[in-house]
Amino acid sequence: MTLIKGEHEIPVPDDPVIVFDGMCVLCSANAQFVLKYDRRQVFRLAAMQDEVGAELMRRAGLDPKDPMSLVVFDSDRIWRDSDAVIRIYDRMGWPWRIARIGSLVPRVVRDPLYHLIARNRYRIFGKRETCWVPTPEQASRIL
Repeated sequence: MTLIKGEHEIPVPDDPVIVFDGMCVLCSANAQFVLKYDRRQVFRLAAMQDEVGAELMRRAGLDPKDPMSLVVFDSDRIWRDSDAVIRIYDRMGWPWRIARIGSLVPRVVRDPLYHLIARNRYRIFGKRETCWVPTPEQASRIL
């Protein structure tokens, strides 16, 4: 367990953490997908609109009120944008690990596509009125 210091000390497990936009329909669907198919339960999740997620975003040098990036904290590293997506699916094991092939595409190609989707995600996929609420079974994996 690690304590992160912002306005308050916040305990964060040493497991990898995905920080996602809890208001975004696409991002919430991805979070639910990870909770369902991450059979080894590698990841914990935090919505950037919540206290833990917002502080983690600030630690990554990002503004939690302008959520343009998915962020993964894993093994003392911070993964963002398309690297974060590839990292998530790589750590989930087979068959999802096949997404690692995306790392063969140069970041200068991947990230502009990622940012195009990120900028338009509310218009294309929709925006929630409230953050997605996990089931009781999923709650232990949400920070």
